[in-house]
Amino acid sequence: MPREKFQTLTEQMFYILMCLQTECCGIDIMEMVKKMTDGRVNVGPGTLYNLLEQFTAEGLTKETKIIGRKRSYILTEKGKQTLEKEYNRLLQLTTDYMKFMKGE
Repeated sequence: MPREKFQTLTEQMFYILMCLQTECCGIDIMEMVKKMTDGRVNVGPGTLYNLLEQFTAEGLTKETKIIGRKRSYILTEKGKQTLEKEYNRLLQLTTDYMKFMKGE
């Protein structure tokens, strides 16, 4: 059985959704991801706009305004729930690691 789309998120997906807690356009998102990860994670325009299109189609984000070619987006309630679910999944991974590797 195939897994549900966006059941788990890539790093890029996770950071893009984090950025969309407030309304942002693509260039803002790329800059925010780079800044919040100290340059460790880079989101190129092709990846970003492909993911934004998929997120919007799945109801995780919505377009808020279009000015020429510049489009702005924000997280929907479903997107917030998806982000929170992924955050909790990552916390569980680190908890499991600590228990197993550190003997806690």
